[in-house]
Amino acid sequence: MVKKAGVIVTLAALIGMILLCRAGSGMLRERIAEGREVSARPESREGCLVIIDPGHGGLDAGKIGVNGKEEKEINLNVSLKIQKLLKEQGVEVEMTRAEDERLGETQVEDLKARVSLMNEKNPDLVISIHQNSYHEESVSGAQVFYYTDSAQSERAAEFIQEALKEADPENTKKTKENSTYYILKRTEVPAVIVECGFLSNRREAEKLAGEEYQQELAAAVVKGTLRYLED
Repeated sequence: MVKKAGVIVTLAALIGMILLCRAGSGMLRERIAEGREVSARPESREGCLVIIDPGHGGLDAGKIGVNGKEEKEINLNVSLKIQKLLKEQGVEVEMTRAEDERLGETQVEDLKARVSLMNEKNPDLVISIHQNSYHEESVSGAQVFYYTDSAQSERAAEFIQEALKEADPENTKKTKENSTYYILKRTEVPAVIVECGFLSNRREAEKLAGEEYQQELAAAVVKGTLRYLED
C-alpha cells in the first residue's frame, strides 16, 4: 500500500513538472516573439531620415507669450526631445539648429538656409516646430499644417494631429492646408509645421513652458511620425 502511494506521488510530481515545462515553454516562445517584434521595429526604420526644424532662434525670438516666454526657446526644447525619442526608435535625425542661433543675417536668409539644408538632405519628413498666437485668448490647441499640393505632407500631418489629439482629447484642432508658408512652399520633400499651442492663451502658455508638457508634445509628435514612416 505504501509502495502504491509512493508511485502515485511520483507520477503526480512528474505530471506537474511536465505541465510546468509546457507553460514555461509557451511563455518563452511568447517572449521570443515579442523580442523579435521589438527588435524588428528599429530595423524597419533603418535609412529613415527626419529633419527637425526648431523655428526662429538668435535675434529672432518668435512670438512672446503672455507669460513672457519666448517661442524660440520652447521650439528648441520640444525639438531636442523629439530628436532624442526618434533616435531611440532607430530613426536618423538632423536638426536645422541645436542651440539658440539664427542661420542667416536676416529672417529671409535664415529661412533660405533652412530650406536649402532640407532639400539637400532629402529626408523622409521635415517637422518644423513652432508656437501659435491669436488675438482672442480663449483659442488653444496644437495644430499641424501641410502644403496644399503634397499628399505625403497631408498624410504625415494627419498622423501627427491624431497623436496630438490622443495626448490632449480636449484639442479640437484639425490639420490645415497652406500654400504660403515659406518652409512648406519651398521644400521639395514632405514637410509639416507643428504649431504646438497658443502662447496667447495663458493656461496653454504656462503648459508649453513646462518640461512635462513639452515631453508629452514630443512623444505625440514622435508617435505620429513613426506611424507615417511605417505606413
